[in-house]
Formats: sequence, structure tokens, C-alpha cells
Amino acid sequence: MSADGRQTFIASVGDLLASWNLPHATGRTYGLLLLSEKPLSLDTIAAELALSKGAVSTAVRQLDSWGLAKVIPQPGSRRLLVEATGGIESLLEASQVRARTLIAALREGEALVNPGPAQERLHEVIGLFTSYVDVGSQMLARYRRQQSGPAQT
Repeated sequence: MSADGRQTFIASVGDLLASWNLPHATGRTYGLLLLSEKPLSLDTIAAELALSKGAVSTAVRQLDSWGLAKVIPQPGSRRLLVEATGGIESLLEASQVRARTLIAALREGEALVNPGPAQERLHEVIGLFTSYVDVGSQMLARYRRQQSGPAQT
């Protein structure tokens, strides 16, 4: 991969995770970790992304809490290494929770409108997000089945 392609990918992952309310630095850190063949130190991440070590430390803690990265302590050292995990499942689950919360709020709004255009609009939006949750749930279930491997008979 070219250096420009690498930087574009890292920026794109940063933009994507920022759209999910994670800091851009966290997304860029995840993008870099996804492309790395081996675990990286906080110093290496900071240097590659031109971020402060504090920003990288915060990003790594967030990625770890979302299940997107794993922190690997080094015996006899305070130095930590970090590697990406496949935990995008955690982000999808969080998106599902947000969508369900929105659906519940929209349903409360149904009682506030009279039959007519506003009620129809609410029903359409509720239907859209309900479909999103249903499809997302099916996708997560299929992913989990694939991760568990072939069924034992």
C-alpha cells in the first residue's frame, strides 16, 4: 500500500469513528492499528499520527473499552504495546442500542400528534429505524455464528 493510500485509509477510519461519536484521534489510531502487522508502542503511534502521547493514551483506552484494541503489558517495563482486535462487533452493538433508544423516544412522540402527516412521518421514521435494528441484529447473529466456527454434530 502506498504512503498516500495508508494515510487516506487512516483518515477515513478516523472520520468513520468520529461519525459514531468517538474522537477523530481514536479513529485514526484504530486505522493505524488495523494496518500494522505487529503491536505498536504508544510512542510509535504518536509519532506516526503526529499526536501527543496523552492523546494516544486516551485513544487506546477508548479502543480497549470498545473491544477494538488489546493492550499488551511488557514484563519488567512500563511500556505497553497495542494491537487492533476484530471488535467492530462492539461498535455495531452500540449503534443498535442507540437506534433502539431513538425508536423508544419516537414512539413516545406518537401520543403527542393527531392523526395526519406528522403521525405518518413518525410511523415512517420508526419503521425505518426498526428495519435498521432488525437487519443489524441479523447481521450480528450471522457474524457470531461464523466466528464460532462450523457446528459440531
